[in-house]
Amino acid sequence: MKPALTIVVPLYNSEATLARLIAELSALKVDGGHELVLVNDGSRDRTFEVCEELMRAATVPITLVKLSRNYGEHHAVMAGLHHASGEFIVTMDDDLQNPPSEVMKLVNCAREGRHEVVYSFYDDKKHEGWRNLGSWLTNRMADFLLDKPRGLYLSSFRCMSAFVAREICRYDGPFAYVDGLILQVTQNIGRVLVAHAERDSGRSGYTLRKLVKLWMNMFVNFSVIPLHLATMLGFVMAALGFLYTIAVVIEHFKYGTPLGWSSLMAALTVFSGTQLIVLGMAGEYIGRIFLTANKRPQFVVQDVVRSDSAPKPNG
Repeated sequence: MKPALTIVVPLYNSEATLARLIAELSALKVDGGHELVLVNDGSRDRTFEVCEELMRAATVPITLVKLSRNYGEHHAVMAGLHHASGEFIVTMDDDLQNPPSEVMKLVNCAREGRHEVVYSFYDDKKHEGWRNLGSWLTNRMADFLLDKPRGLYLSSFRCMSAFVAREICRYDGPFAYVDGLILQVTQNIGRVLVAHAERDSGRSGYTLRKLVKLWMNMFVNFSVIPLHLATMLGFVMAALGFLYTIAVVIEHFKYGTPLGWSSLMAALTVFSGTQLIVLGMAGEYIGRIFLTANKRPQFVVQDVVRSDSAPKPNG
């Protein structure tokens, strides 16, 4: 029998928080029952071994998915969704900054409001300043690049219906961005206020490099606006160059000013830089098409361990 709720948690170097995380998620009271899908995303500590130990005493069905290396949060979430069987699926981080007690707020909001997706938002985020800035920039870019409802905060603590999860799992490309895939499927989206706790141990797995990679996935994989901007930039620079040429000719004939080396080099620098930007943007699209055509894997599952009561995935 399928559970009413599946909770998908990507894990990365999580051994310090696993015992409390699994205990609190297992203690949730869910009409129709719930299961946990834990995805070990190439952890360098004993996350996988600790999970196996905790599963032996688990009171709810648990599926533990081991990826062959670190693929990143969104790819790990996609791997977890492929093993989810609940009517609703909640995704959340492993650091307990989203308290497990808040899970049912999202599920109840989805049920009562008949939303396909519900995102959490916070009055006060306990992340570090640079991480909050990164989240703010990500959401502002999503407003511009994606067909995102204004004011919606894209959070990793989200609830989606089985229909949405099934549809976004159809994407098998190598550049997964869960929120972009969700917005391609539905705009029947709710939001609910939840608490955000201080981090108990360890440090965030997000780095500036990973944030930039996330932004590039948003830019290139889910929008052609960057190409439009590159085209507009080309037109603007061409127009400025034309006006600059007219000004130089007028100045030469009116004042007899010789054409100088510095102005020539400045013009070449500007126009060469513009050309490289446009070529680089086009190259990024072409490179991603190449990797997709060559079937670069979205993730590789090395092992799957299920508790005795965990259901097997469909298909």
